[in-house]
Amino acid sequence: MKAVLFDIDGTILTEMPLIQLFLPQVYDKLSKKFGISRDEARTQFLSEIFGRKDTYDWHDWNFFFKLFDLDLRYEELLRAYPHRLHVYPDTLPTLKWLREAGYKLGIVTSGPEYQRLKLRLVGLLDYFDVVVTRDDVNAIKPEPRIFLYAVESLGVEPSEAVMVGDSLSQDVYGAKNVGMTAVWINREGEKGYNMADYEIRTLHELRKVLGGWE
Repeated sequence: MKAVLFDIDGTILTEMPLIQLFLPQVYDKLSKKFGISRDEARTQFLSEIFGRKDTYDWHDWNFFFKLFDLDLRYEELLRAYPHRLHVYPDTLPTLKWLREAGYKLGIVTSGPEYQRLKLRLVGLLDYFDVVVTRDDVNAIKPEPRIFLYAVESLGVEPSEAVMVGDSLSQDVYGAKNVGMTAVWINREGEKGYNMADYEIRTLHELRKVLGGWE
């Protein structure tokens, strides 16, 4: 193997603390805007999100802000509350080890361009040789195009690359479909479906997957 590619959210970091911060603001704004209760506003907003799950639009908070005509931009929220982005404690040690071991590193994300800003704000951007967002290829995982663009950018064959992600339907299925080795990071201990080539609970276990015992 020559390259290791990662998903972002739920894999190397979580934005959940930031989401928990701004969603109450969204519900308050919608409640006032439409003259409805806060609970009704919450139901309407979340129903739009869940109704578009895994679609192109679902991966972009700005789409939903615009849908409800809210004066919010996700880029501004990221810049205002970077401390609300939580990098998992196993991320940095793993990226440093992979770098030292000579692997090419990449990101494959279904999110829009602001994913690069997210990585920069938490100090991870420079660890990656390539970052591919949906905006780069007009495609989202598990579409083959986004994976193939990433490995081509790294100058490796799909068979020489590992994809690490938390989504079976997007990361694992998409990677295997183009001939990559798929590693499912199952941080929450969810029930799997034997789809991934490897299942790990922490990124530290990549050492074993890649045969990198010290």
